[in-house]
Amino acid sequence: MLSCKNCEEKKIVKNGIVREQQRYWCKSCGYNFVLGDKRVKLDTAVKRAFAVILYALGKSSYGFIAKLFGVTPPAVQKWLKKEAEILQEPEVSAEITEMEFDEMWHFVGSKKTKNGLSKPWIVLHGELWPGLSAVVMLQPSNDSTTRSNI
Repeated sequence: MLSCKNCEEKKIVKNGIVREQQRYWCKSCGYNFVLGDKRVKLDTAVKRAFAVILYALGKSSYGFIAKLFGVTPPAVQKWLKKEAEILQEPEVSAEITEMEFDEMWHFVGSKKTKNGLSKPWIVLHGELWPGLSAVVMLQPSNDSTTRSNI
């Protein structure tokens, strides 16, 4: 018995012929599909895999990858989204006790004084419950050192 490509339900009916192939319609989710859809080609699978590698390296944008393969940027986004659904959630080891944020240090250590970013920041560390920590970075206000509540 046939099942829907989208929701795996068995409630499907014939829904006309497209490109000389029988089209089916799912009564459960309303999805139209053709069995043995041959539009997915081997070279597209290779392009998808290469696009994931290029994007994962962090040096390629959707636009660059799209120009490289002759597709549109939304097509590249769909490729990456489809591949990301297959991946497992990353696991963080419980042995990690310290983390360094290079980009944040660059941001905090910059010499821009227009927005007050060159001032030292206050870092508060708290443990919400065992195994889960939170770090909050606060920029001191100008009156925090001069004003008192006496």
